[in-house]
Amino acid sequence: MPGPLNGVRVLDISTVLAGPLASSLLAEFGAEVIKVEQPGTGDPARGYPPLDDDGVSAGWAVVGRNKSSVTIDLHHPEAAVLVGRLAATADVVVTNFRPATLRRFSIDFDDLVVHRPDLVMVHVSAFGRTGPYAERPGFARVAEAFAGLTHRTGFPDGPPVFAGYPVADGVTGIYAAFAAMLALRQRDLTGEPQLADIGLYEPLLRMMEDFIVDYGATGEVRERQGNENPHISPNNLYRTRDGRWLALPASTEQMWRRLVVVMDAPDLAVYDTMSARIEHRAEIEGRVAAWVADHDLAPLAKLLDEAGVACGPVNSAADICADPHVRERGSVVEVTDEHDGRTRLVQGSAGRFSGFGQIVDRSAPHLGEHTRAVLGELGLGPAAIDDLAVRGVI
Repeated sequence: MPGPLNGVRVLDISTVLAGPLASSLLAEFGAEVIKVEQPGTGDPARGYPPLDDDGVSAGWAVVGRNKSSVTIDLHHPEAAVLVGRLAATADVVVTNFRPATLRRFSIDFDDLVVHRPDLVMVHVSAFGRTGPYAERPGFARVAEAFAGLTHRTGFPDGPPVFAGYPVADGVTGIYAAFAAMLALRQRDLTGEPQLADIGLYEPLLRMMEDFIVDYGATGEVRERQGNENPHISPNNLYRTRDGRWLALPASTEQMWRRLVVVMDAPDLAVYDTMSARIEHRAEIEGRVAAWVADHDLAPLAKLLDEAGVACGPVNSAADICADPHVRERGSVVEVTDEHDGRTRLVQGSAGRFSGFGQIVDRSAPHLGEHTRAVLGELGLGPAAIDDLAVRGVI
């Protein structure tokens, strides 16, 4: 069944993660994505270890799936014309070069709108297109630090630490796909071209609902609290008797009351407000920790589940791949690479929809695999394409 974005063509002129993730998400729901890559090397994400037998990153199977690969050397003086012709056939351009780089390549928003008057461009850059830092370079870790996430991550007596994954790329990639949907809707309503300008740090800052508003209200800077939640107690990771870790957040009054019952700790019921529990956090979290430490993970998780208490194990990748719920939902799927016949475990799309499904079965392309076919659609014959290759344009 065609996805809801069937008929939407996306030109992906981005590298590494946030931009490519955005176009991947669009592709997983039906958009046609043409990825422009540097001849000879391609997206740097192709080279991040671990590598397969062909020297390509294992992660490329997810980042590159459902896309066509076209090689164009954006540094070449003839590249802008070629990109413009491709943009003329596209609804959306996704890019994450710095603003000055887009201008130097002559493929900025104003350049491409000439070719497609109702074009949507989603431009992800480190700090956005305006402001004093607009031309600064940046990656996810820079954005996480700038947005304040790193400052509040870690333990009170330790240095700031990064999250276990560069979440700025992930959050911004998702937000960029959301921005593409907003911009397409506005284009369809007005017929006007749309530019979505997203700083890599901005979705993270927006995500942390309490961060700025708490500071504005109290004048106090939120500091590192380890695994504690500043607004909720108990809320922590607790070690079980068999050495596993359990996430257990009692985020509501109902959840707290259930936990008190299942712990058979009626004396704790006196702390019947979140404020009281935060005031007595050390005592409460100590009691929960001691109780969890008397149980092995599996029977404890079953006990809490039967009591209606939200909890969950701290899973590794191996745990996730073996989990029956994950497999039944299609959160992890096996796909066969159409190039080499190898089967790979990859993440599926998030969410399930009544009217359509995810599309994750088209393998990530080889570098430049579709250059001739895509340029042929522009009316370029084999001789013209050969000439572009000889002169280093593609």
